[in-house]
Amino acid sequence: MEFTVIVCTYRRAANLSVCLGQLARQRNVESRDWEVLVVDNNSPDDTPEVVARLAAELPIKVRYTREPEQGLNHARNHGIRASQSTYFSYVDDDILVSENWLAALFRAFETNDADAVGGRIHLDPSVVLPKWIRPDADMLGFLGWQDFGDQPFAMDGQTRYPFGGNMAFHRRVVDRIGFFDPRLGRKGEGRKRSELFKGAETDSFHRLAAAGGARIVYEPDAIVYHRVMPFQIRKEYFRTIHFNAGLQRALHDDTAFQRTLLGVPRFYYAQLMRGVGKYLGQVLSSGPDYAFRQQMNVGHMVGTRLGYRRRRLQAQ
Repeated sequence: MEFTVIVCTYRRAANLSVCLGQLARQRNVESRDWEVLVVDNNSPDDTPEVVARLAAELPIKVRYTREPEQGLNHARNHGIRASQSTYFSYVDDDILVSENWLAALFRAFETNDADAVGGRIHLDPSVVLPKWIRPDADMLGFLGWQDFGDQPFAMDGQTRYPFGGNMAFHRRVVDRIGFFDPRLGRKGEGRKRSELFKGAETDSFHRLAAAGGARIVYEPDAIVYHRVMPFQIRKEYFRTIHFNAGLQRALHDDTAFQRTLLGVPRFYYAQLMRGVGKYLGQVLSSGPDYAFRQQMNVGHMVGTRLGYRRRRLQAQ
């Protein structure tokens, strides 16, 4: 097997017909040996029956497997173990791939001898975004959007790396850095504060870059579209994502800070006060919708402070 497309899903059986149906429309890969592997992350709905029906109806190879341990990275790791292909990619169950997506990934891997490849993630054109989601404030990335332009280039894995909705790997990467960290990433549907953790792939790309010599390629022709859910364009969703990002960052930060107060680096207190001041200034000058991005930043700082505090308590 050359390529496995891993679709991790939880409680979204209704999405799978569209997601897998689009995968079945891939062009220019008729001579390639590839498959779709659906990893059911212990869904309570009719996901097994839906996948069985699609496997019988679609003109592509579709397999089903189940991961009982809740968590996106548990499902991703299960997909790696359950596949035997040279290359594997991840497609979320709310992603629609373009018709030349897989051919573009094959080309990027084989032309560059790449370790990992990522492409563009655009939002489904049908989604209507509220005005407070400001593209000029880098807010589209919180909805999974990623686009570095029309030209391929080598990504460094630290400041630029593929997002989880459109990333692919050569199997040798697992030998170099191991699996995804199961402590990180979304749990369940990501609707609750305790479930919504983004950037589960960030750690893996940082480790890959740190290992040295990694070839991480941006391939602009590998385009997918994210079907944004209604709950994902609410302010609470954005606030929670950024708060949890700060919390997760601090919980896994092994830095030995010299000056702390209640387990929190002292400079964070001044940083938080400056952030609150900037937010209030923007509210007064430009209104709460414009200032919402800075409100998210303050939430990230509060989450970071709480994470360091929890880390100190756990160490006692």
